[in-house]
Amino acid sequence: MRSLTEQDIRTSFINCSKGEAKRLAIPRDLEDRPWDDLDFLGWRDPGAPDRSYLVTERADDIVGVTLRFPSSQRGFLHRSMCSLCLTTHPGNGVSLMTARKAGTAGREGNSVGVYMCADLACSLYVRGKKIPDPGSRFEETLTVEEQIDRTVGRLSAFLEKLYV
Repeated sequence: MRSLTEQDIRTSFINCSKGEAKRLAIPRDLEDRPWDDLDFLGWRDPGAPDRSYLVTERADDIVGVTLRFPSSQRGFLHRSMCSLCLTTHPGNGVSLMTARKAGTAGREGNSVGVYMCADLACSLYVRGKKIPDPGSRFEETLTVEEQIDRTVGRLSAFLEKLYV
């Protein structure tokens, strides 16, 4: 992914108003992010514990999405799998992230959900740059590049649902 500026990020959101995009918390460490290892930029809002954001490149454009997730607590022994990168996490490590649809459908309250790593570090897990708990990544016969393509494809499928 190419590096993004705060302005790039604020103007990319498709499922919130311009005013909401202007007020949301942008990470302060944009210049320190490992852009070459990211398929998307994801972060949690420090001021709103149930809100997170995802920004990615899509068809030569930058697309940003606001996400919400439940604050319910799961037991440590319960494990869930991210539907993007296929990493499993105990407890609250995977969460159902929901996004309002773009346009009229979103203003009418329609949304789409996807189970994702709660820390939004899918790109780093796939590349082995961030190591989850032992047993959280299954050994695969796919190459890392094929796993990256699968993750990007699953993210694209989720984003496509926001427009339909």
